[in-house]
Amino acid sequence: MRHAITLRIGPATFRIGSAWSQPIAQLRRLYAAYPDVDGAIADFTVRLQPTSLLRRFLRPSIFITGDHGLADAAPMSLAHGLLAAEMGMNLQMALGWRRHLLLHASSVEKNGRVLVMTGESGSGKSTLAALLGERGWRFMGDEFALLDLQSGAILPFPRLVSLKNQAIGVVADAVGDARMGPLLAATAKGDIRHMMPRADAVARMDQGGMPALLLFPRFGHEAAVRELGQGEIFMRLTQASTNYVTLGEPAFAGLTRFVTAVPARAIDFPSGEAAFAMVDRLWEELA
Repeated sequence: MRHAITLRIGPATFRIGSAWSQPIAQLRRLYAAYPDVDGAIADFTVRLQPTSLLRRFLRPSIFITGDHGLADAAPMSLAHGLLAAEMGMNLQMALGWRRHLLLHASSVEKNGRVLVMTGESGSGKSTLAALLGERGWRFMGDEFALLDLQSGAILPFPRLVSLKNQAIGVVADAVGDARMGPLLAATAKGDIRHMMPRADAVARMDQGGMPALLLFPRFGHEAAVRELGQGEIFMRLTQASTNYVTLGEPAFAGLTRFVTAVPARAIDFPSGEAAFAMVDRLWEELA
């Protein structure tokens, strides 16, 4: 397409093409610290194309496509072009990645050991991972945690962190405006703003770590910690994976080892400070 950029994030390389310059310019700014891989062979292609020739110029409307796509996906406005590009990368990973088991989870690392957090949208896992990345942890990823089925390690996939609604101000106050992307107002999920990971997270995105603790966080409730049975944990993780069924028996074996070896807890928390205290205590006790 007329405007394009190639990005490598962890083990995956994406070529994003657009009929408009704006989304690509935003990607270039926000991913400026990532490796320069222009001209490299990409694992996936993402295309942001107009829904019709007229809609390229008049009330521009984006249809997300690429190597993998959803025919019935709703078009997006050009004002949300950055979000469309990020969603396009998510879609390629979710539908096409086969090298690792994908878990819809956030992850952070300390001293070679990894904390994995998974839960439904709005559970607070993205915000918690972003803020822990400012408090002595290395941010490893927000949208996907990549579980290596041979070694059992979690591999980094440190994309931009997608923050929604009230979380935007909390994280912006912690990291500063220079590491925040443009405000994308009134999307299908409310207001969204992306945060750039710290430079050390990008520089070390080829260095994985062994999982040491799994948390199922839930924001907006009184502080509580609950134990979970291994059967429930296994089922939750299969539901959080986009390629578990496709990978077949190796995924079953790898996830069984993960659930058996890694301690897990469900936590409720009313605020960031409460969550930090709970994470620190559980990390000392269990990891």
